[in-house]
Amino acid sequence: MDETQVTVNDHAAAAFAEQSAGVVARRLNFGLADRRAALSRLESAIRQNEGALVAAMASDFGKPEAEVILTELVPVLQEIRHASRHLRRWMRPRRVAPTLVSLGTAARVRPEPRGVCLIIAPWNYPFSLAIGPLVSALAAGNSAIIKPSEMTPATSAVIARLVKDTFSPDLVTVIEGGVEVSQALLALPFDHIFFTGSPKVGKIVMAAASKTLASVTLELGGKSPAIVGQDADLKRAALWISFGKFANAGQTCIAPDHVFVHSSVKADFLTALRARVTKSYGEGFKSPHLTRIVNDRHAERLSDLLKDAVDKGAKVTFGGAAQDCRMSPTIIEAMTPEMEIDHEEIFGPILPIIVYEDIEEVTRRINERPKPLALYIFDKSLPRVDQIIAATSSGSVGVNLTMAQFTHTGLPFGGVNTSGIGAAHGLDGFRAFSHERAILSNHFSSLPMVFPPYTPGVKRLISVIKRILG
Repeated sequence: MDETQVTVNDHAAAAFAEQSAGVVARRLNFGLADRRAALSRLESAIRQNEGALVAAMASDFGKPEAEVILTELVPVLQEIRHASRHLRRWMRPRRVAPTLVSLGTAARVRPEPRGVCLIIAPWNYPFSLAIGPLVSALAAGNSAIIKPSEMTPATSAVIARLVKDTFSPDLVTVIEGGVEVSQALLALPFDHIFFTGSPKVGKIVMAAASKTLASVTLELGGKSPAIVGQDADLKRAALWISFGKFANAGQTCIAPDHVFVHSSVKADFLTALRARVTKSYGEGFKSPHLTRIVNDRHAERLSDLLKDAVDKGAKVTFGGAAQDCRMSPTIIEAMTPEMEIDHEEIFGPILPIIVYEDIEEVTRRINERPKPLALYIFDKSLPRVDQIIAATSSGSVGVNLTMAQFTHTGLPFGGVNTSGIGAAHGLDGFRAFSHERAILSNHFSSLPMVFPPYTPGVKRLISVIKRILG
């Protein structure tokens, strides 16, 4: 192990030790008023640093100011307000009715902090996916170490400064760096790990967590399909799919990865989609409303996916231009299973269109793949919508919209199997960072009547219980 790695390991261990030393004190003293105060300080810090955050994300990957406010700041501020408003009820122990066996006892479930938590954030929404989970961690009474993405260094630096100016390091601290920092942190016995990223790295995080038996929340991704049915409102579908796919240049875990379009509406839908994309991003990759691809490596990956598809017969029917780390919103048709783009999560502004005749063909294709993080259905027929939902599995479903489910604080946000484990946001985020501790208090329980020695009378009583309950 070289000297740099030793320093990284020591830094991570020291930060973890500092927070671990305060676990018992936080459990006793970090109550409702303190948690609300911490959330209030965080809200103030975000508002004070809005300009710095906008500038940082413009520097990191050219994200437009309006998009930073809409997709990075507003969701976190909404999460803070929602948690503060409902926190008293969330923290309150929940009474549980007695069973026949537990008559004479009182049962309750008490939500308690897990302890010291690790939040590993991705680069695509570098602020909201680092600070959003922090809101839930603080609401649940935990301390947290945040590891921002090294791929968005300007935003990472603002997050580190914001946290340092707002919280004491024994409550929240930021450790910046690359893969070596993540490895050092994952080797420590955290009480909970919240990771947002790819399924591939999610498996690494889960394997590391298994060594210390830390609980995990994994927000992953996958190829989220959209379906445009024969009775869809095509202008509405084009509006929402255009936004969902090309916001953040498609670098969104719940972006529509590809669109199944019924053959009877394909031509009209594509006309509406091209019109909407042109209105939103008329200048193509030069548009000031379009985010850059985060770095050269990802830009090259997208170019390779598109080239492979075209070489194997796909047709680019809109866009396709690219320069440096910018790529125009691009629509392709005639995708086949031999193409890499048919299997790899695109995570960029390339939208394949797949024509279908029978909805069962679509649900079969969806079910043959790993379960997606999101599924989008555009159709006026509610029975058909319900049929698709019943026949498939996904982390969430959007009906006649895209991406908005992420912003609903009353809904759990999470995946299933390869698209994620656990849920976030609102009450579900609070629960992810809480241990629900069962407490049973004896008042006049009759259970001692069946304790040993097992006399004939006790055995008869157990037989009666078996007949009643067995």
